[in-house]
Amino acid sequence: MRCEKCGLAMAEGEKYSHGGKDLCEDCYLEAVSVPKTCDPLSVRAARVDREKKGLTGAEELLPIQEAILNLIKERKRVTREEVLEELNLSPLELEKNFAVLRHCELAKGEKVGKQVYFTTF
Repeated sequence: MRCEKCGLAMAEGEKYSHGGKDLCEDCYLEAVSVPKTCDPLSVRAARVDREKKGLTGAEELLPIQEAILNLIKERKRVTREEVLEELNLSPLELEKNFAVLRHCELAKGEKVGKQVYFTTF
């Protein structure tokens, strides 16, 4: 049996069903654990954790998170599509990593007219 998302071979007892598909554990966890960008509890937890560690700015971010933040800082405002194209990310990769930036209060979304932009705090 193979995962219907990534094609990984798996034993019958290793499959997880989600959205009508049989998935491996990694693909299942990815499907059910999509981070929420606007989550006050996560923002507070990130703030408290970073304060305890004495972290500011991009300290302890992953390289991809730094790249997203640097792109936003460089252009002041950037669309989701521009980030996806410029950094060659999947929508899920962007969602996960932008959520961290939002929780750390380093970047946020801003609606101008009908367009949503990523910008810094």
